[in-house]
Amino acid sequence: MNKISSFFYYIARYFVQFYFRVKHRITVYNKANLPKKYTGGYIIACNHQSFSDPPAVAAVVKGKFSFMAKDELFRKNPLFTWLIRRCGAFPVVRGTGDNSVIDNSVAYLKKGRVLVIFPEGTRSKDGTLGRPKSGVALIAATANVPVLPVCIMYGLGGNKRNLDFAVGDMLPPEEIHILEGGDRRELKRVAVRILDSIKELQQQILQARQGGGESIEQ
Repeated sequence: MNKISSFFYYIARYFVQFYFRVKHRITVYNKANLPKKYTGGYIIACNHQSFSDPPAVAAVVKGKFSFMAKDELFRKNPLFTWLIRRCGAFPVVRGTGDNSVIDNSVAYLKKGRVLVIFPEGTRSKDGTLGRPKSGVALIAATANVPVLPVCIMYGLGGNKRNLDFAVGDMLPPEEIHILEGGDRRELKRVAVRILDSIKELQQQILQARQGGGESIEQ
């Protein structure tokens, strides 16, 4: 990222964060799990409910982000395309099996970027977690980077402004390592392991909302 691009990135991110924090009342659980001194690239694996999820992540976690966005978003209008590119987005044409997605993801991670991935591959209308796609496992294993599980839930008490953000323990590369010559079963195993971590965070948030979340630190 050159100096001009870096300048626009931070300007765009600042305004996105400002807008998002004004729009939402954010509660962060397990703040101690947020990376503070980690300088290498890593993956944030997050559930997906809304187009607001990427700025929600950027409003809570520090770092230079990259994230995948469906190709259609880059063809809406020039200003929007310029904005999401400056915020670290790159296009993905779903269902094409394009290996450039993996290559681009690994390249960003090798540059020390934080790659935001939604393992389900699509948004959930009711918040229920779907089946994980193998892409998150393949990228994590190829780049040999850790994965930070994150769960976002909106609407505490029926108020859409409220947002709960739970941060899990960082999964080290050796824990999500794919055996040499790993097949689809290996990829599925790792993807399920990552999604299970997100499920645990979702349950913690639900328990906290019901008044039984003593194990969570805000």
